[in-house]
Amino acid sequence: MEAQRYPEDYDGIIAGAPANYWTHLLANAAWDNLALLGDKDSFIPPKKLHAIQAAALAACDALDGVKDGVIEDPPRCHFDPSVLQCQADESDSCLTAPQVAALKKLYAGGSNSRGRIFPGYSPGGEAEFGGWAVWITGPAPERSLMYIFGTQFYKNMVFDSAAWDYHTFNSDRDTKAADDKQSRNLNATDADLGRFRERGGKLILYHGWSDAAIAPQNTIDYYDSVAAKMGAQQTAGFVRLFMAPGMQHCGGGSGANSFGQYPGAAGDPDHDMDAALERWVEKGVAPERIVAAKRKNDFDPASAIVRTRPLCAYPLVARYLGSGSTDDAANFACAKDD
Repeated sequence: MEAQRYPEDYDGIIAGAPANYWTHLLANAAWDNLALLGDKDSFIPPKKLHAIQAAALAACDALDGVKDGVIEDPPRCHFDPSVLQCQADESDSCLTAPQVAALKKLYAGGSNSRGRIFPGYSPGGEAEFGGWAVWITGPAPERSLMYIFGTQFYKNMVFDSAAWDYHTFNSDRDTKAADDKQSRNLNATDADLGRFRERGGKLILYHGWSDAAIAPQNTIDYYDSVAAKMGAQQTAGFVRLFMAPGMQHCGGGSGANSFGQYPGAAGDPDHDMDAALERWVEKGVAPERIVAAKRKNDFDPASAIVRTRPLCAYPLVARYLGSGSTDDAANFACAKDD
């Protein structure tokens, strides 16, 4: 929003996991609530998330040639939840038919007669700490963070009625109601960043591919909208997007997820996104790749590093060179997607 509405405030901006399409993000939360809770048999309890993640990884973990518990490029993953449908008695290792249907809706994202409301979630990090059991399914029905966000948004910021019931959500009517009431206040979807670019501003976007709060494809959609509006070459001159495989909401997760967001960062522009932005603004060196680290304790910058992996400027992705440790970023190159 700063870059779009107040372009003179900052010379450089980093926007991580941006909730820039707020009205549709929370319309999608209402959609997800209906998918999971509209029918009592559709709810997916947290104890089943491990089976879902294992099945997603079995289908897509090695698509990039490296089997490491991380789906490097989720758009290439075409995981069908139907493989999890129980063939006999229900257990924690399988899903009932209503649960399969709900999971498909979560991956697809909400839609209405005008098309997609918001992208769906990416497969591969469902059972991770800070993942679906916190944001999407919750520990029990009506206990997830997105349930709280979605219901309170519509009750207090759209319909001004504490009696509003998510069971009544209509994806056409109520998405429009949210847009009409709050898009001017909350959304930051303007693709025209001309004023920010003209004064020399630089913008770095990043998003974790396993984010369970904000579907990561939304940030790609915004970047692509800027490229379509301003031209791909011009956009690359002042906006860079870095997608972080296996990272949850702003940090954590099974992938390399530390690149300067936490206190104690080294200040090296090849490993620290803040330093990379400073170098870009002050010296004109655009970041092409930033080396992220996976630590034994994700939230302790002094914890031992167990893996490094390059985050590549979109649309490039990290590809293993075929030799050397797959836990060493030096053995990966940024390349075009297959």
